[in-house]
Amino acid sequence: MDLATTPQSIWHTAERNRSADSVLTSELGIPPIVAAVLTGRGITEPAAAEDFLNPSLDDMHPPEALPDYDLAVKEILGARERKERVFVHGDYDVDGVTSAALFTRFLTKIGCDVVAHVPHRMREGYGIHQDAVQKAAETGAKLFLTCDCGISAHEQVEAAHALGMRVVVTDHHEVGETVPKAEAVVNPHRRDSRYPWPDLSGVGVVFKLCAGITKEIGYKESQFYRAFLDLAVLGTVADVMPLLDENRVITSFGLRQLAETQKPGLIALLEVAELSGRRRLTARNIGFQIGPRINAVGRIDDASVALDLLLTDDMQEARRMASILDRLNEQRRAEQQRVFEEAMEQAAEASADDRAIVVAKEGWHAGIIGIVAGKLVEQFRRPAFVIALDEDGSAKGSARSIEGFNLASAIDDARSLLLSGGGHELAAGFSLEQGNVKEFADALRAYAEHVLSPEDLVPRFHIDAVVEGEEAGPEAIADLHRLEPFGQGNPEPLFATLSAKITRL
Repeated sequence: MDLATTPQSIWHTAERNRSADSVLTSELGIPPIVAAVLTGRGITEPAAAEDFLNPSLDDMHPPEALPDYDLAVKEILGARERKERVFVHGDYDVDGVTSAALFTRFLTKIGCDVVAHVPHRMREGYGIHQDAVQKAAETGAKLFLTCDCGISAHEQVEAAHALGMRVVVTDHHEVGETVPKAEAVVNPHRRDSRYPWPDLSGVGVVFKLCAGITKEIGYKESQFYRAFLDLAVLGTVADVMPLLDENRVITSFGLRQLAETQKPGLIALLEVAELSGRRRLTARNIGFQIGPRINAVGRIDDASVALDLLLTDDMQEARRMASILDRLNEQRRAEQQRVFEEAMEQAAEASADDRAIVVAKEGWHAGIIGIVAGKLVEQFRRPAFVIALDEDGSAKGSARSIEGFNLASAIDDARSLLLSGGGHELAAGFSLEQGNVKEFADALRAYAEHVLSPEDLVPRFHIDAVVEGEEAGPEAIADLHRLEPFGQGNPEPLFATLSAKITRL
């Protein structure tokens, strides 16, 4: 793909609102450079800036505002009262594993009989497999409880009902035209939702629902937060949720709780990631050190190992399982590099006019292709679809995107060509028959041609502010820490200074 004629990048510099900066500086006593970042990001009122700089657990939204909250609580507490078994079904990524771990630990603590399950990526695939529904029934479960999945599981919900189970779906993925006919569907993206912050992670939805149940049964909410913020922050950051509003609160306090965690599995994970003993963890530590180790086992082996790690109370067993995750992460990195190099060869041969990249090959590990798709997006600034072709004639794909190209919408547009598929705006997964791969690729390129302009394909860099030399001294680094945690929706600030002279290299 020859991109030589495409502009290399577009730099956008925010014009400083000196009067708004001055108000925040005088009202809150913050340095001008911090005020400039806040006002440049639309936070101009002192009260809003105060909330941003000093997040509080008191700022969390009421769980009761979640869709079907009352129905879900009724089902869960009803199962507890009747001493019925609850089958918790999560997912194989960090968000899904932490969701299942949080649900399992919390429900067990309040007296429920719980069996937890996360799918095997290769044997069960994305979402809820019918075999898992059957397994739930065989365990004697009467309540099938999903987390980080289930919003498109219409047939699976019907199957669970046919086997005598009630179903509560908790999820955060995009919602289609209809929701499954479960007893409760808790998803802040529902079209009838009145929840103030829809962009919770899967574990965030579980966290809020369980916080509500905590109050319902008369337990202290503060104790619940101390017990489960360490799990909630992992899924929130690893699933690349915007670190604003409620997610900012979860992440700010969750990072502190993670550094002090008493869960053996998390202690062992911090050890193998060489993070133990740190008084201060960052979102980057989760994104690049902790999260990949949890994800690795779900990508190339069995995610249940990661779930068992987060559930164990045995320190020796935790260290054994953490070492497995560490070893599998090394294997994942080697396999990822091989697949990426082969995918780059295909992408390089594509037309520069293509506004979406679609590559496919046999021998690619389906657990790796999502990471490879992300790297292709970084390389070519185009939505990327990477498809692993199986010997049995099926194909599994993963996609990553850029701003302006909604993967969930793109997949819905080509739904007739797929066996399954779903996800978020910027990340998605799907499966199809190999005979439909070419037609699917053509459909994606046509869709991208329709929704993306040439300018959308040019990398953009946002300069938060042009600063004077005296504003950018060493003390500014400490001042800017007040804007953490950084991540999706709240990137690390980028500054420019004009007419600077290099005095020493």
